[in-house]
Amino acid sequence: MTKPNLIEAVRRLHEDVDADAAPIVQANRRRMKCKVGCHDCCVDNLSVFAVEADRIRARYPELLEEGRPAPPGRCAFLDTEGGCRIYPDRPYVCRTQGLPLRWWDDGPDGVAEFRDICALNEPDGPPLVKLNPDECWTLGPYEGRLAQLESERSGGGLHRVRLRDLFSGACSRSATR
Repeated sequence: MTKPNLIEAVRRLHEDVDADAAPIVQANRRRMKCKVGCHDCCVDNLSVFAVEADRIRARYPELLEEGRPAPPGRCAFLDTEGGCRIYPDRPYVCRTQGLPLRWWDDGPDGVAEFRDICALNEPDGPPLVKLNPDECWTLGPYEGRLAQLESERSGGGLHRVRLRDLFSGACSRSATR
């Protein structure tokens, strides 16, 4: 695939994530506190696959060239009010933040299901173990699709890029603050 085709494939993947996350958000609407200004999970040093970084570069060249990243400790793309400056094109990890998550991993008795949620969204809903599986975001399928796109981009590798590093001169500017 050519680079523009990969950027389009990432855009479609993000649309699919949003569509699949919408019923989960609706099912958990009473507990979800996520909104503009809630940015506790928008921390520094987040990295994304290079194919997602390519999408951000393609959509925000002026911001990346002339803009400044948020101060260290916060996601580089937060504005002064805690809003995301690239929200329509935010990476996969940002699209699923705050949702009740479920995944499988090795447990004491073999493979087990695990669940987690943002601490801010925990108190106003039923315990995570009581949620139906379709009320949780299942980790795995979309990460696999995204890894496949990255592998196509890089010829078999899985390269990651820190969001802060997308800004031109970000290292020198953030070091002088």
